[in-house]
Amino acid sequence: MKQISKLIAVCGAILLASVLQGCSYLPVSMTSWIDAPSKDEGWTVLFDGSNLNNWTAIGNANWRLYDGSVQAEIGAGYLISKQSYKDFQIKAEFWADEEANSGIFIRLSDPKNVTADNSYEVNIFDKRPDPSYGTGAIVNVSKIDPMPKVANKWNTYEITAKGEQLTVTLNGVVTADAKDSKFASGPIALQSAGGVIKFRRVWIKPL
Repeated sequence: MKQISKLIAVCGAILLASVLQGCSYLPVSMTSWIDAPSKDEGWTVLFDGSNLNNWTAIGNANWRLYDGSVQAEIGAGYLISKQSYKDFQIKAEFWADEEANSGIFIRLSDPKNVTADNSYEVNIFDKRPDPSYGTGAIVNVSKIDPMPKVANKWNTYEITAKGEQLTVTLNGVVTADAKDSKFASGPIALQSAGGVIKFRRVWIKPL
């Protein structure tokens, strides 16, 4: 009887492993940060996959909630945070396909007209014609070489803005570290300008 029970357990484990290996999607709890930011340390949830209450959409991107994330792949537009921020740290999870043109914009000076000329754009753009300001870079502020590729997997951005110091960490590696004083404060924007982009979690902590 014990041998039969062991055989059933082994077969069950093999079957479960085979099913998981063939899955293209795993629950958020199995793929997110091992240690989620703590509210006790000053972190606030801007997006957790359940609603867009902290954001205002502009443009015609087809933003929608799906599988615990917000995603878009048609049109061009932004999700703009309803609050403005000065000095802060952001943690954000994103997924982009190879064609995605996206980014996280901070300290927007004009939330109705978002550009890299009136804010800081932390880029998500693996196929940018000039890769020096592609994924991992701050457009027009901090170049990157070589440019990392992030397509078709979940990634984590950590963005810190404290005074004129701007730091970007992608999947645990610092990709931008620069000083710039053009923009002091403003809302945050999530971009969709081509390809598939998904954001799953966005946290912020004032500094």
